[in-house]
Parts: sequence; structure tokens; C-alpha cells
Amino acid sequence: MIENLIENASSYGGKVDWLFTLITILVGFWFVVAEVVLFYFIFKFRARDGVKAAYIAGETKQEKRFISIPHTLILICDVALIAGAINVWVEIKQTLPDPDAKIRVFAQQWAWTFQQPGPDGKLDTEDDITTVDELHLKKDTVYHFELQSRDALHSFSIPAFRLKQDAVPGRAITGWFEPVKTGTFDLQCAEMCGIGHGLMVAQIRVETEEEHNAWMAAEKAKAAALPPAIPGGPALPGPAPN
Repeated sequence: MIENLIENASSYGGKVDWLFTLITILVGFWFVVAEVVLFYFIFKFRARDGVKAAYIAGETKQEKRFISIPHTLILICDVALIAGAINVWVEIKQTLPDPDAKIRVFAQQWAWTFQQPGPDGKLDTEDDITTVDELHLKKDTVYHFELQSRDALHSFSIPAFRLKQDAVPGRAITGWFEPVKTGTFDLQCAEMCGIGHGLMVAQIRVETEEEHNAWMAAEKAKAAALPPAIPGGPALPGPAPN
């Protein structure tokens, strides 16, 4: 249902979609039932000439069953929703699979900076690749991300991955995703963070292994062509100094 509106491009997106579909079906069903009963009673007990209004206290067994049975059924539905939500939460948020790669994401007003390993596959080495507002990922690769904010509260939101995680100043928050489709997907800050909030967007480019290796080689060649860094100059992205 949801994938018809927003493409799913992550390994766990289907589980999130299933939960939303379950919520929509159960809530939608009881909404329709409630509205049908409401309008039925409005029509049945409308004011009519020669018919005197009756006071119903709701104290007979039949009247009590009319209330208690729907309440019990709704409670069962609530328990089912809570159980489904806990299952999805634990599987996605509380359980991190072994990573194939690690990246860092820095949020700031009003841009995204990404630090990811270069050809050696290790973070915090000389061949790390740093990009702004564009993140290149390899398909079918499990990524662990470390999310930090340099100033205000932001939110790392990739709808196609069914991912939304707040970035809180002073905290390094971890999470994971596994892209399963190639293509270009939108990243948007989903937390009001100032006048430029609506412009705080980035592109997620998911590539095949060959395409990703070619991109890393091109980035390495670009870095090699740059002049040597000036001592005391700007360092790689990192937490804002205290």
C-alpha cells in the first residue's frame, strides 16, 4: 500500500510498511463502524411528530453488552498494534546487524556533511571521503551510521529507507540501514531548525559495486590533485569544538 506512494529502497522498509498498513486497516475499520452506528442512530432516533423522547440509562445487560463487547474487541486490536510496533522497533532500532561499512553524518544549519571510508574500507584513515549534501552508498551493503549535530536539533530523514532519526547536539546517535535498490533518493531534515530548514536537503545515491568503486577512484584522484594541506588549516568534519 505505502510502497505505491513512496518507493521502498531499504531491507527493513517492508516491515515498517506492514506496520503502517496494519494500523491503517484496524483504525480504518473501527472508524467506519463508529460512523455507520452514529449515523444510523441519528436517523433512527431523529425527532418525529408524535414520538416522545426516551431516557436510556444504559444499565440493562443488553445495553451494557453493546458497550463492553466493542471495547473488548478494540482492546484486542490495540494489543495487536502494540505487539507489532514493539517487534518492528526492536528489530530495527534496538538490534544492529554486523556492519559492512561505517559512515558519519554531521547535521548543521543548513547542510549535511558525510564522512565515509575510502578504498581501504576503514573509517578515520587518510583515504576517508568527505562530501556535502551528497552521500554515495553501495547496494546490498549494511551501513552503520553515527549521527551528530553541530548546532541545533535536526532530523535525518530518508523516506525511501523508512528512516527518521533525530540529531541531538552533544550526542552521537547510532543506527543502520541496508540499501537494496539503486537510484537517487531524497534526504530531508524533518525537524524545524531555523529559517533555512526547508532547504536542508541532500541526495542519497545508491550504486552497484562497480559504480561505487569507480566513484571512490574518481574521488581519490581528485584528492591526489589537490595541493598539500596547510598546517593548522581546516580538519576533516567532526564535532564542533567545546
